[in-house]
Amino acid sequence: MSDEVNTQYTDKELSNMSNEELARLGTELDGVTVAYRKERFPMTNDPAEKRAARGVALYFALAVIFGLAFIAVYLFWPWEYKHLEQDGLWWYSLYTPLLGLTSGLSIISLGMGAVKYTKTFVPEEISVQTRHDGPSDEVDRRTLVALLNDSWQTSTLGRRPVIAGLAGAGAALAGLAVILPLGGIVKNPWKPKAMGIAGDGTLWTTGWTLVEQGHKVYLGRDNGNVAEEHDGHYSTDGISRLVRIRAIDLDAGSMETVFPLTEDMVNDGAEYDPKRDVYEDHMHSIHGPRNSVMLIRLRHEDAQRAVLREGQEDFHAGDYFAFSKICTHIGCPTSLYEQQTNRILCPCHQSQFDALHYGKPIFGPAARALPQLPISVDEEGYMYAKGNFVEPVGPAFWERRS
Repeated sequence: MSDEVNTQYTDKELSNMSNEELARLGTELDGVTVAYRKERFPMTNDPAEKRAARGVALYFALAVIFGLAFIAVYLFWPWEYKHLEQDGLWWYSLYTPLLGLTSGLSIISLGMGAVKYTKTFVPEEISVQTRHDGPSDEVDRRTLVALLNDSWQTSTLGRRPVIAGLAGAGAALAGLAVILPLGGIVKNPWKPKAMGIAGDGTLWTTGWTLVEQGHKVYLGRDNGNVAEEHDGHYSTDGISRLVRIRAIDLDAGSMETVFPLTEDMVNDGAEYDPKRDVYEDHMHSIHGPRNSVMLIRLRHEDAQRAVLREGQEDFHAGDYFAFSKICTHIGCPTSLYEQQTNRILCPCHQSQFDALHYGKPIFGPAARALPQLPISVDEEGYMYAKGNFVEPVGPAFWERRS
């Protein structure tokens, strides 16, 4: 703070000063020298000022329009999955691009308006400030308020209600474009809905839970089939993305990722119907967040020395063991299986589980064994779940007891 500036003012003297005097005093107290300052439009009712105001207002108006468009798309545009042959596929495919386009244009328009306003209406100024240490006294605090008021007045924003309103609305809507999508990931994990092939929405159910409701649930292999083109259009009639897996389909020492496949979703083998469409149901099973299971066929000599978990001695079917593919650390897919060591690996954080020791963790941050699915083989040779998981799959949550 400069020694040449009087800092000893009473409250009465400060109250008698005008805002301009306080602002000037504030710059002096802060060691600021205004080397150059020029008003953008010194003449009142300047036609150029009105044109500039319309230009700035246009950008802020676009920010409002695109912000409203984002909200409209987010709330009302068709967003549910459509595969190739379904009506509405084209509209569905535009959902995500439109969200990005409208939110991006809203934020860009808001920024363009702010930049244009600053370059058009805020006075040109070059100031040099000397930094000083220590807390601010009463004079500094009072003059700081005056400086803020002076900035507001000289920016002329206070007498431009249209631009101020559009800027405020644009900023609010652009903020919603960032915040609103977060609502889609906020859910009540304890609120169940109708039970389906992906569970009922709670953390302790999966598609395999349907076994408890009397459904026969097969182990379904994903064969990667997609819609086929017929006469210029795509169709999933007769296309099965999931097919039942037989015990003979796996070689010793191999692993297969399987998903729940209920009897009413089966369209393979003797039950195949070329006109039946079960593709969407299969995709819902594959996309179920806790549905994926690792079906492992141990080599016979390895299976003979497997350590079975207490109470789960009959969960395996001969040399076949089925473990949840959802890592008990933070839910990554345990997608790697080492045949020689019989270890199941999670590539995210290198947790390792012993397939010969009921999926027990032996390395890495995972602290619990992989839940095991009870399986069996029916009279036709197809593998199915003879029971549900006896514990919730995936990582921990408050109500989990195991």
